[in-house]
Order: sequence, then structure tokens, then C-alpha cells
Amino acid sequence: MSPPVSQEQRPTEMVGFSIIWIGQVISVLASSMTVFGLTIWMYQRTQSATAMGLVQIFSITPFVLMSPFAGVLVDRYNRRLMMMVSDLAAGLGTILTLVLYWLGQLEPWHLYMAAALNGVGNAFQWPAYSAAISTMVPKSQYGRANGMMTLVETGPGVVAPILAGALLPLIGLTGIMLIDIFSFTLAISTLLLVHIPQPPRTLEGYEARGNIWQEALFGFKYIFARPSLLGLQTILFVGNFFSSIAFALLPPMVLARTGQDSMSLGTIDSAGAIGGLIGGAAVSAWGGFKRNVHGVLLGWVLTSTGCTFLGIGQSLPVWASALTLTLMFVPLIHTSNQAIWQSKVPPDLQGRVFSARRMIALLTTPISPIIAGASADLVLEPAMRTPNAFSSFFGGWVGTGPGAGMALLIVFCGIGGALAGLSGYFIPTIRNVETILPDHDTLPPSPAS
Repeated sequence: MSPPVSQEQRPTEMVGFSIIWIGQVISVLASSMTVFGLTIWMYQRTQSATAMGLVQIFSITPFVLMSPFAGVLVDRYNRRLMMMVSDLAAGLGTILTLVLYWLGQLEPWHLYMAAALNGVGNAFQWPAYSAAISTMVPKSQYGRANGMMTLVETGPGVVAPILAGALLPLIGLTGIMLIDIFSFTLAISTLLLVHIPQPPRTLEGYEARGNIWQEALFGFKYIFARPSLLGLQTILFVGNFFSSIAFALLPPMVLARTGQDSMSLGTIDSAGAIGGLIGGAAVSAWGGFKRNVHGVLLGWVLTSTGCTFLGIGQSLPVWASALTLTLMFVPLIHTSNQAIWQSKVPPDLQGRVFSARRMIALLTTPISPIIAGASADLVLEPAMRTPNAFSSFFGGWVGTGPGAGMALLIVFCGIGGALAGLSGYFIPTIRNVETILPDHDTLPPSPAS
């Protein structure tokens, strides 16, 4: 029997990161297929934008509430273990959903509970994976590694809707969820193959020690003590508010305007994913702007412009083109923003600080689907379906009839997101964030214990 492989012999840096990345691509592909199938199932059962939006609420709320404490645990304990916790939580939610569906007992509220469990897992996943990049790869490779992570989010979406649409008649939703469960096992296995170094202790990390409540609050204190980071995060907060409303309304809008044509929805999703894939591949090869702040601010302007045309469009080709444009620039935003934070925040603080920044950015996301669903179902949809001054004016933008009210709200969200990105150029503390704050590798180390 050969001797066990030591941590030092396991792959690390870009090789180790690439192994983890492959496992995540496969896992996200399978999960995207499950989400697509369950989205169709939910709309067929409820015919309600509000009911579909509640899935997002139940996913994001525990994510937001758990994030500060998850960030503390990521900094305190082994980051590979924290990654495994996130994968296990998501896998458990899929297993429970599969059992209920197989027994014929699945109800919409069960998906809310599964979404909540998945949200808890995501609270650990994002800071753990983001912070691991800082210790696994050199600073010069941050842009490439972050670009690869955006491909995890966008790449599988190119084929997932079409593949799920093709497999649903053959193996059903049960078969798709079984594939998803297998993919979680594969993702965890890749984590066992690589070495993920723990971060060295810095002086700031040494001074930030305390109980779990104190350390959870530290991430917020760190951000609020640095106006440039706080301003940058405010741009993300406003942009995410508008985009979460728009994307909560996209599936029901398309289904309402196409007579519940799931193939049209799948085609649009795939077109958008192609845009995200192109953007992610371009950023991975290019590395982004020399000044990453341009990637964040200009990215929001461009992606929000695409969102505006998504609402204005009234046909499959226009929707597909607009969503391609919208998602093409999302990787530029995420990659550029990540590179700034990974360069400025010491690695042993990144779990707490990244969780805090994520919570700030998504703070309104739990209520955004409620705003979207209530505004569409109770106000804009009825207003745009009947002849009146309101529908006559805005009908020239988005047309009238089923789905027009949701389309109009998507247009408003696109305009709001573009203005948020543009505003950053007029605020020096945001525009000059990369020169105002020093890189973490110039800071003093922790004193010897």
C-alpha cells in the first residue's frame, strides 16, 4: 500500500484551484438543471409571480442572517471544511425535495424550506471560496481565478436549460435531481484532493480577536471605517436591489407573454448564459482593467442598459439578445470587485469582511421579490391590461396585455442600476479606491504569540 499523500504533496495554487473549479462546474450544471425543472413545476402549480419570488426570499434570508457568523467560522477553522459544509447543505435540500417529489407529496412550501437550507450552505460557500483564492493563487492570478469562478456561475447555464428540457421527458424531475445529488458528491471529492493553505496571521487579524459576536461585527466595522470600501459596497447594494427585482420577474414575464412556453424561457436563459460565458471567458483571458474600479462601475452601467432592453423587448429574439448583453458584463463586475477586496483585505480577515460585504450588498434582496411580485400582481399588471392613461403612455415602451406590467418594472430597474454605476464616477472616494487604500501584503504581520 502506498503511503498517504501529505498536504504539501497535494496540488495547490492554480493547479489545485482548477481541480476544485472542475468539480464546481459539474455541480452547478446539475443544480441549474434542477432549478430550471423546479421553476417550471412551481409556475404550473401556482401561476403566481409572488409564489415564485418567495423561493428567492427563503433562500436569501437565511443566507443574509447567517453570513456574519459563517464568515467568523471561515476565518477560525479549516476553509476546506467550510466548503464541504456548504456542499452538504445544498445536497441535503435536494435529497429532501427528491424524496417528497417521488412520494407525490411535494408542495410549494417544501421548496421554500429547501431553498432556506440551500441559503445556509451558501452563507459558508461564498466567503470560503473567495478567501481560498487569496491563499491558493498568487495576487497576479486573482483576475484569472475570479474570472474562472464567474464561469462556474454562468457557464453551466448555457446548456442546463436545454439539457434539462431534453431530459425532463426522458428521466423526469426525479432523474434530474438524482444527477444533482451525484454532482455534490463529486464536488466534495475534489476538495479532498487538493491542499488549501490557511492564511498567515496579520496584525489586524490579531487585534480583531474576540468572541463570535465581536468577530461577526468586526467585518462591518472594518468596512464602515473605510469610506472607499463602503462607497463601493453601496454601489453593489443599489445595483443588486434593482437587478434582484428584475430577475425575479423575468421568468413569469416571459411565460406570461409566450403562453407558458417553457422552451422559450429555456432558450432565453441559455442565450443569457452564453453572454455570461463569453464575458467570463474574456475576463479570465484578459484579467480586467488595470484599474479594477472601472470594471465595477462601467460594468453596472452596461449590464443595466441590457436589462432595460430586456423589459422593452416583446419577442424571443429581442429578449435573448438583451439577456445576452445583460449577463455578458456581470463577470466583469464580480471579477473586478473581487480583485479589489482580495487585494485590500488581509486574508485572515476575509471570511468576516467578505461575509459582511455580501450581507450589505444583499440586504434588500429578501424583500425585492415581494416588491416585484406585489407591484406586478397588484398594481402594474392590472394597470397595463386595461385601457387608461397609464397604459397608453407606457404601452409605447413595453406594449400592453399579460406580462406588460412586469416588463415595465424591469425597464425601471435597468434605468436605476445604470444610474447607480454612473454615480460612482462622480464620488472621488469610490473612483480612487485602489489608490486610497494600501494592498494587504504591505501591512505588518501578527506579533509572535
